[in-house]
Amino acid sequence: MIFLGTSSDRIGSPEGTQSYFATASKRFGNSRFSGYASLNYSEWDRGFNVPFGVEIGIAERFSVRAMSDGKRPHLMLNYMGDRWSVSLLAIDLEDIGVSFAWGF
Repeated sequence: MIFLGTSSDRIGSPEGTQSYFATASKRFGNSRFSGYASLNYSEWDRGFNVPFGVEIGIAERFSVRAMSDGKRPHLMLNYMGDRWSVSLLAIDLEDIGVSFAWGF
């Protein structure tokens, strides 16, 4: 999959800074492994960085993702419902956070 987008900049970035990115992701065959890499322009850094990550399915609807936002490492434990998901995050491998997402 390849997609283009814009978002608020990295976790902890100043309010109002944006990022613009092109991301490629790939699931490896019928395995539980997938990965992604992005080319990202950061208004906060006023330059480019390369976020990347790998994910492994560990049980039905559960996965673990190790990632870098282009500067710092993070870990996520994810649960995917039919039209929603919840993630427990270890931001900078230190601070804990929770993320919710849903589709409509």
